[in-house]
Amino acid sequence: MSLAKIFGVHAAQAALDYAPKKIKQAWVDQKRQDERLMSLVKGLQKHNIRPEKADRKKLDNLSKGSNHQGIILEVEMPAMRSESDLKAVVESGKQIPFWLILDHVQDPQNLGACLRTADAAGVQGVIVTKDQAVGITPTVCKVASGAAETVPVYQVTNLSRTINWLKDQGIWIAGAAGEAEQTIYEMDANMPLALVMGAEEKGLRRLTREQCDFLVKIPMQGSVESLNVSVAAGVLIYEILRQRLKV
Repeated sequence: MSLAKIFGVHAAQAALDYAPKKIKQAWVDQKRQDERLMSLVKGLQKHNIRPEKADRKKLDNLSKGSNHQGIILEVEMPAMRSESDLKAVVESGKQIPFWLILDHVQDPQNLGACLRTADAAGVQGVIVTKDQAVGITPTVCKVASGAAETVPVYQVTNLSRTINWLKDQGIWIAGAAGEAEQTIYEMDANMPLALVMGAEEKGLRRLTREQCDFLVKIPMQGSVESLNVSVAAGVLIYEILRQRLKV
């Protein structure tokens, strides 16, 4: 069991909403009596968690100087899933596959935002690499606003091998790349699909790009060359969802 501290009103509320049993300890600012904080305290007490009242200095030390907004929780981090877990879900075939693969994405803000979008759009899960990639961290959980508990994240040792295995299961692999000939709006998304997003600044690695069945891009009309990876993932994921809902 991996424990970590999360802080801030939104992160605390998400923990209460989605995983109250994973909250192990809580600290609150002894001088604050505002409505938002008191509401969180009542919510914790309903789950038999008695927050410890602390002064500002202790809270600052616990959060290592970050903006804690008067509340800090120690929680059990969501578990990362394994390759065998991934295979079991894919082979069960309970729904039309819709996966997000992140190729060496290292920014926890991006992973958290991708999880939040994945949850909203009904993505089955997110696949990440064990090496040179971010896993589930307190920052990821905070940005995900509860989605780190609802969207499973699968760590794989060899992304190339995993992609080939997914293709053997009848899942098409679509890679996001600026050099693609077709845009996401020209693509037919009504198929078992895994969308692959590349790392910040670098994009898809050469081997990953070569293993994709096809590449798609977001049309860019302005002067910037690309979008942040989590923003781009949101655009692509929701176009895929739009097409599926239309059908």
